[in-house]
Amino acid sequence: MDFRRFGILDDKVPADAALDAMVNDPYIHRVEAHSDLLFVKRHTFARSRIVLDFGGHTVRTTGIEKNTHDNPFGAVLYFRGKVTDTVVKAKLSQPMPDLADVFEVPDSAAFKVGDWWAVTIDPEPGKGKYEQEVQRLVEITGRVDATHIRVGYKIGWDLAAGRTFTWTRIEPVDRAHVRNMVFQGIADGDQYTGSHPIAYEYTTNCDVEHVDAVGTFWPVIMRRWCTHYRTRACSLRNPASVTWGGAGYLTQQIYCLYGHVEDCHVANSRHLNDLTASAYCHVTNCHGDGDDQGPFVTHGQFEHDLVYTGNSGLMTFANSGAAWGSVAKRITVRKHVCSWFVARVKITDLTLEDMQVIGRPALSGSGMLWVNADGVQIRGCTASGPLVVSQASNRSQRANVIADSTFTLAKDAEITQASVTGDLHLERVTLKGLDNAALRNTGRLVLTECTLIGAPNAAPVAVTGAALAVSGGELRDTGLRLAGTGEQGVALSRTRLGGTNAARALLSRTGGARTVRWQLDGCVSTAADAATAHVLIGEGTNRYRAAGNTFAGGRLELAGAAFGGTGALLHSGCVEDGVTRTAMPDEGPRVAHTAGNQLI
Repeated sequence: MDFRRFGILDDKVPADAALDAMVNDPYIHRVEAHSDLLFVKRHTFARSRIVLDFGGHTVRTTGIEKNTHDNPFGAVLYFRGKVTDTVVKAKLSQPMPDLADVFEVPDSAAFKVGDWWAVTIDPEPGKGKYEQEVQRLVEITGRVDATHIRVGYKIGWDLAAGRTFTWTRIEPVDRAHVRNMVFQGIADGDQYTGSHPIAYEYTTNCDVEHVDAVGTFWPVIMRRWCTHYRTRACSLRNPASVTWGGAGYLTQQIYCLYGHVEDCHVANSRHLNDLTASAYCHVTNCHGDGDDQGPFVTHGQFEHDLVYTGNSGLMTFANSGAAWGSVAKRITVRKHVCSWFVARVKITDLTLEDMQVIGRPALSGSGMLWVNADGVQIRGCTASGPLVVSQASNRSQRANVIADSTFTLAKDAEITQASVTGDLHLERVTLKGLDNAALRNTGRLVLTECTLIGAPNAAPVAVTGAALAVSGGELRDTGLRLAGTGEQGVALSRTRLGGTNAARALLSRTGGARTVRWQLDGCVSTAADAATAHVLIGEGTNRYRAAGNTFAGGRLELAGAAFGGTGALLHSGCVEDGVTRTAMPDEGPRVAHTAGNQLI
């Protein structure tokens, strides 16, 4: 059926009555438009198994009735399933592990296979108001026994005994699709006078494709409690607002499951894609320009198992505040290009592959790649601005690894923050532009075949963590200055050091009486000039061992006062070619450096 049957031949008269008549007729399963249309009402439907195909024509909303307060579901087309009054409370008598799909219930007979239920878990006492790990529309796939059911969803979090689920039976709208619409919103609209085309709530298998919008207020496609859907080849340009919370989106998805957003584009919008409290969703080949507001976001309300592939545009994850938990897990981003990437809060098992972060002079802070060291793994990435590693959570079982990547740092950059208590591995990573940069992590830091590049007039890297291991790689026109407040240890093996820096010392320390342990094995250090020290140790207590190293040019300054008491020095089997020993401790039971196995 199409609008012409009702005398609607253009957008000069409202088409609302015709739309209601066709969608509410159970014998009509496809509604077509063959002209531009005008809608002045906001329609709510509970209709399943229907296609609305607008044939590429324009839908206008001039003079549309006012929306209610703060209502992103006041769309022209709002499909909503029925929420029944059947509610079941279920308290866990046993812990429920991550990836479980069997739920404990009082009586499994109350749950029919094939029915749909909205399931939520109550927040833990003392946690944020919205910190709920489970909020999904799920299908009952089996009864396991008298008190257990299986659903079509694996949870993403470990849940303790005593947590309470609330189950509400839903009769969802199913397979209500919208296609081929050009939507013209109200250019200066607000939350009351603005317009947007589509909203879904409590729906399954409802797809949207080829919807192109301009000037909308609320999201072009608003979804909540939706499972199994696809949003494809849609776009948004110049929405009415990008500053009002929830306004200016292409699509927002709350409590959603098994969604796929693909081949979409936005220009000068707030967000292209927002996944809030959602799981097992993919975002593919989507692109945002004029993206200062951030096309790709999650809310931080226990999202998990999300995959982004081949997209472009600014990204921030789990960044909406503590009330929602600031939590997400198992997010993967591949082949992405953006001006800014931030996942600094409680993101567990973040994976980044082949990402390029390229800063823009007009966007303050751009070029940054900031991640949470809780199972983070980064491979093949570059950032024109700083790499920042912090730690806000400790859930992961996998290593923190950054590999085969290149980052450029500004002066005084803090690369790793003191909050990083877990081990962190950098493998074949290049850090450029080092000038008084800081490695402040308190856990063990391992650099394998990494290249650190500073400048002859730049300050060395300050290391405050307890343990640093450098294997292979190169330090070029930079150095390591151990500047912690407690005991520290640094081990370098097969590492190349060269050039100079503003401190004229490639390896040095500060910090008074504390103990520092030094171990140099098979390193090659070439000073740029006679004033540059390969190693400069003049204070505190030091336990120093250097074996099989080559030092060329420059000097060695190892002051006697720095090796008294429990200190020790063994400098053995090394080559010193043109090196001046400006200070060396006297030999004794704990000091040896003049034995015949030195080549000087």
